[in-house]
Amino acid sequence: MTTLDAQKRFELESLDALFEHATEGIIITNQKGKIIRANPSSERMFGYEHGELQHKTVEELVPMRYKDSHVKNREGYNKNPHARSMGKNTDLFARRKDNTEFPVEISLSYYQKEGETFVIAFIIDITERKKHEESIKKLNIDLEKKVRERTHVLQEALLELESSKQQLSEALAAEKELNDMKSRFVTMASHEFRTPLSTILSSVSLIGKYTAIDDDDKRQKHVQRVKSAVTNMTLILNDFLSAEKLEEGKTFVKKEKANLKQITNEVLTEINGILKPGQKIDYKHEGNADALLDKQILRNILLNLVSNAIKFSPENKNIEVYTNISQKEIILKVTDQGIGIPKEEQAHLFERFFRAKNVTNIQGTGLGLNIVGKYLDAMNGKINFISELDKGTTFTITIPNE
Repeated sequence: MTTLDAQKRFELESLDALFEHATEGIIITNQKGKIIRANPSSERMFGYEHGELQHKTVEELVPMRYKDSHVKNREGYNKNPHARSMGKNTDLFARRKDNTEFPVEISLSYYQKEGETFVIAFIIDITERKKHEESIKKLNIDLEKKVRERTHVLQEALLELESSKQQLSEALAAEKELNDMKSRFVTMASHEFRTPLSTILSSVSLIGKYTAIDDDDKRQKHVQRVKSAVTNMTLILNDFLSAEKLEEGKTFVKKEKANLKQITNEVLTEINGILKPGQKIDYKHEGNADALLDKQILRNILLNLVSNAIKFSPENKNIEVYTNISQKEIILKVTDQGIGIPKEEQAHLFERFFRAKNVTNIQGTGLGLNIVGKYLDAMNGKINFISELDKGTTFTITIPNE
């Protein structure tokens, strides 16, 4: 054997070894799409025994829904064969012997022998990569959602930064604004607790001085002031606790059969202590009384909406509460004759800590409606409102009756 023959034999053996031991699947087909050779990796990939792929058409490795179109694509490729990657910007899938599908990457090449064109397909199973991509995609979605919920103000600043040349300085400015907002909130919360505590302290001191029988009216007046202050503090604490639970994902909807009319009456009785002189709550219920509800969440929603109606309405004005249960939905409506919401600020009403300019002298945390909105999200409910300055506001809540 000559040196040239030995060299040629060595090259052929090397190519054969490369074909047999390649980790990629390699399949060679003729012009009619029949498989004339398949390496062990491709047989394992598609679930076939050794030699089973021989003489099958390549369409038997293609998902049934793509079989007809693949024949046309193959014929088109044979007319103009060239090295290329398949499925650019498209997800490709292959079919195993048991008809299960899996994602693949395929690169095509060709060679010609004795006037016939043969196509070489290099195939990679990318199932694990797709799983990792999906995990990363889901993780990114979850992270983006959390960022949107926790840093709404900062998100708006970041959107502006995308088109800004002074990215660093604007980011620092946004961070300062967020810290200022937190500081304002701490100050506001301290004030909200200080006011009812001062009321309780002064009223209790005065009750101690009214010892005569004729002083009973005065004592009752201050007892009522204490009750009202305690109710206010309870509402504030409810807001803080609800906000924290929602933030930490500790709030779960627990539905049970409950009487909506009874729950509403209990809440109205509980909140009666903070009514201003001359204020009155008119309550009307229509439809069924019972429905599947999360009683605690519904109580919190009612407490927020009705207490807001009381706070933002003047003395001697009625507040209307309406509930209705039909086959499809549960409706809750609270209407006041209060100061209303400025039109230019209505878009921000459900943002955390937001308080309209015309309520700065009225107690409140700026958390209530944000909490109501999140509770309704958890129950697939909706909240709408109509408001006009100095005429009043109506909030309408709709919850599916499942």
